[in-house]
Amino acid sequence: MVRMDMQRAHAAGPDLAAVAKLLADGTRAGFCLALLDGRAWTAKELARHMGVAPSTATEHLHALVRGNLLAEERQGRHRYVRLAGPHVAELIESLAAMAPQRTPAPRSLSAAGRRQALAHARTCYDHLAGTVGVAVTDAMLARRLLDEEHGLGLTDAGATWLEELGIAVPTDTRRPSVRSCLDWTERRPHLAGAVGAALCRHAFDTGWITPVGTTRAVAVTALGRQALHRHLGLPDELLSQK
Repeated sequence: MVRMDMQRAHAAGPDLAAVAKLLADGTRAGFCLALLDGRAWTAKELARHMGVAPSTATEHLHALVRGNLLAEERQGRHRYVRLAGPHVAELIESLAAMAPQRTPAPRSLSAAGRRQALAHARTCYDHLAGTVGVAVTDAMLARRLLDEEHGLGLTDAGATWLEELGIAVPTDTRRPSVRSCLDWTERRPHLAGAVGAALCRHAFDTGWITPVGTTRAVAVTALGRQALHRHLGLPDELLSQK
């Protein structure tokens, strides 16, 4: 009887194995990593990105949509997919931080440069990640704009700081205001949640950061280096990609 009850409880619990199975395939995992840029991609674009046939990409994308990791959007005759939400982005980023690193020899200097740029500063769905993202989070903690007393949270001083910068954080959402997201290159947390997204959006809108090509990498501009030094004390040598 006890064994039967345990089996029933097991059957009624969350099916983590189903999610793990979806991400256990290298092509599907690669699609999810690519979609961390926050954009909606077509199946054809993702197929080209991963070097697989369009029919293969479509089959994998159907599985990811059924598993609620991706959401589908249609615009006329075109079909796009995106991550199902920031919670999925944070899951993928956290899993990437736990995964063993593959370091194949770069086929070109440009490939090595792209990897270096991504590690220095990039978007993780809609918030800032990489060396710069972690440094921003550390500086906010050091200045008591964030605290970790009951998990990562925004302090009153932090709310005032955001208001003074003109950063409005949406309140009409079920998304957590502040959330810690494990950075896959730094292996340390960076700021996610509604506050992280609003701060990243502000950095783009004010010209503190700018996209690097068509990748998730971003560069901190001269204006951004001045602003982040003034507001968070971040040194120029940390913000400048070497």
